[in-house]
Amino acid sequence: MMTSLLVRKPLVELTKGVNGLKRYSPEVRGSSAERVNSFLVSSKAIFKPPKAIRGGIPICFPQFANHGPLESHGFARNRFWSIDKDPPPFPAATSSRAFVDLILKPSEEDLKIWPHSFEFRLRVALSPGGDLMLTSRIRNTNTDGKPFTFTFAYHTYFSVSDISEVRVEGLETLDYLENKERFTEQGDAITFESEVDKIYLSTPTKIAILDHEKKRTFVIRKDGLPDAVVWNPWDKKAKAMADFGDEEYKHMLCVEAAAVEKSITLKPGEEWRGRQELSAVPSSYCSGQLDPKRVLLGS
Repeated sequence: MMTSLLVRKPLVELTKGVNGLKRYSPEVRGSSAERVNSFLVSSKAIFKPPKAIRGGIPICFPQFANHGPLESHGFARNRFWSIDKDPPPFPAATSSRAFVDLILKPSEEDLKIWPHSFEFRLRVALSPGGDLMLTSRIRNTNTDGKPFTFTFAYHTYFSVSDISEVRVEGLETLDYLENKERFTEQGDAITFESEVDKIYLSTPTKIAILDHEKKRTFVIRKDGLPDAVVWNPWDKKAKAMADFGDEEYKHMLCVEAAAVEKSITLKPGEEWRGRQELSAVPSSYCSGQLDPKRVLLGS
C-alpha cells in the first residue's frame, strides 16, 4: 500500500480503493471520518503507482524536495509497504488507539538509485478523540559497515476553509530557508497572500494552524523533527500541476514536521525516530483574532 492513504489498523476491514489500491479502514467510534476530512486529497490526484498521491500525508524519505540527488521527495511515498501482522502493542495508557505498523525495505530498484539497506517502520495510530499520531523508525541495516544520510518530512496536506483566513502561530521570529537562502521571519504570525515555500529552522515542538472561518485550530506536536516546512503553491503553480485542481490552493495548506537543514546520519545498527501528532480543537476569539495562546501554551 502507498503511504498517502490516511489511516489503517490491524484486523480492520480490507477493501479496494481507486484503481484497485488496497484500503484499510479504522473503526474508532466516530473519529475516523472527522480525521480524514482534516486532510486534503486533490480531486485530480492520480491513484496509479508509481505516481505519488497528491494529498494526505506522503512520507518524504530518503530525501526532502531537491535537497539531494534523488527524485523530489525521495521514493518512500511511491512505494507499497507491507503490514506487520503481529506488531508490538501500545503502552497500557494508550491502548485505546487503533493503529497499524507499516514496513518498508528497499527493493532492487531502490538499491540502484540509493545503495543502502534499511528498515523503515511507520506506526499510524488514531485515538478515540481523533488525534492522529505517526511514528517513524528508520534503521541502518547495511552489512558493509557504511553509514547513510537522509532528510525527511511528513508532507501533511491540511484542508482549510480559505487560505486567506488562515494563520500559522509558533514560527514567528525564526530563521527560514527560501530557495536555499536564509532569512528571518518578521511577522507576528504567518498569513497567506501569495505563494509560500519556506523551511523554518529550530522550530518548537508545537505549532498551531488557525482556521478563522471554521473556528478550528490544528495542533502539530513533534519530536525528533527540528524543522517545519510551510507550503502553498498559489494560483500559478496550482495551474501548472496536472494532479492538482486550479482552485484547490485556496483550501489547502502544508505544514510539515521535517528534518532538512541538518541531515540525519545513521551507522549500521543505529536507528532514528521521528514523531508527529495532529489534533483539531475549537478556537476562541481575542480582539477579533483567533487566539492560539491557549493551544500553544497548553498541554
